[in-house]
Amino acid sequence: MLSAFARAFRTPDLRKKILFTLAIMALFRLGSHIPAPGIDYTLVEACQAAATQGATTALGFANLFSGGALLQLSIFALGIMPYITAAIIVQLLTVVIPRFEALKKEGQSGQAKMTQYTRYLTIGLAVLQSSTLVTFARNPSSLFGTQSCTTVMPDDGTATILIMVLTMTAGTGLIMWLGEQITERGIGNGMSLLIFTAIAAGFPASLGAIWTEKGWTTFALVIAIGLVIMTMVVFVEQSQRRIPVQYAKRMIGRRQYGGTSTYIPLKLNMANVIPIIFASSILTLPTLIAGFNRPNDGSVPPDWVTWIDTYLGFGTNQTHWIYMLLYVALIIFFTFFYVSVTFDPVDVAENMKKYGGFIPGIRAGRPTAEYLSYVITRITTPGAIYLAGLALIPLIAFNLLNTSTDFPFGGASILIIVGVGLQTVKQIESQLQQHDYEGFLR
Repeated sequence: MLSAFARAFRTPDLRKKILFTLAIMALFRLGSHIPAPGIDYTLVEACQAAATQGATTALGFANLFSGGALLQLSIFALGIMPYITAAIIVQLLTVVIPRFEALKKEGQSGQAKMTQYTRYLTIGLAVLQSSTLVTFARNPSSLFGTQSCTTVMPDDGTATILIMVLTMTAGTGLIMWLGEQITERGIGNGMSLLIFTAIAAGFPASLGAIWTEKGWTTFALVIAIGLVIMTMVVFVEQSQRRIPVQYAKRMIGRRQYGGTSTYIPLKLNMANVIPIIFASSILTLPTLIAGFNRPNDGSVPPDWVTWIDTYLGFGTNQTHWIYMLLYVALIIFFTFFYVSVTFDPVDVAENMKKYGGFIPGIRAGRPTAEYLSYVITRITTPGAIYLAGLALIPLIAFNLLNTSTDFPFGGASILIIVGVGLQTVKQIESQLQQHDYEGFLR
């Protein structure tokens, strides 16, 4: 990997792309520290200092994907989350809406239209999420997880709120544009690299807090465990079940086509990080609803609010067995759900039959679809268990370490860091290989 980066910097074209990508990533991080209009950053810092930890907030998961910009109420507070949500919704709608399914099959032109729909939906979701965030900013005690935080907006008038919503929505649009610039003029995977940047930005603070609170021994132990976890994640993410496919020979005119062998690569973790995002979002909803129904005068809250705070709340309550059991169940459910939506064995079998392909020993058509469905079920089961175990690592580590910071090596963060890192290395290697071929042809 290091040799690939060294060769890339020695190649003028790739060096320009890498430097351009790094400049965009730096600009993205700069925007994450610029406060939105109407926000007193001094009061925000005081609320962050008063909070016991970032994970106690109801929007802690969204704060992870924004690189801490959400709790800083910056112009990039929403981060990349509206785009992620829009992309997932559009992908799921391809199964429900025939128009989207037809666009998916049209190739590059259809994909361009789907991307345009994703952009429109991203802006709509940004308006909705920025409005919700401003509502939390008007009552920052629920946002920062501490009752001592009373205000971060000296002026909460209508004009100020509208300007904040407009600014955060424009920030999301700018982030989306920056990601597309990385894809077109950089090394590719623009949105993924911005997510990588946002998550990786929180690693030094988390590791530094562990060192300060627990000392050098615990810090070294956490680093060692993190390296082991990263190695295991790389191994699982690279694991594939390759189903062999043979194409029959066909004569078209005087030319012979087919007769080649290939395979269908089925990853062990086909759902990637989506089930963890879905499960965390679902478990966040009860806490958000309870926060709006919690009395501010110090009186006793309703029984159902107390139950949610006790068993489904954030912080130490995340290590309760009820929360962890629901978390695991939701991850397993969404893993099977997402895989069933994104991979259709019947469609794959029909396409294989159309072009004369078959799996050796399996008849074409319905038997092939049944075989693929059987294999997918057997692959998805350990994949779902793997995702659930990975998501529980931060919760278990939080309980064992008894620290006020999050455990960085686990859950969605480590999965995205490793996944995007592997994709980026492959992208650079492919561009290096292409450059070598161009030099050979010249």
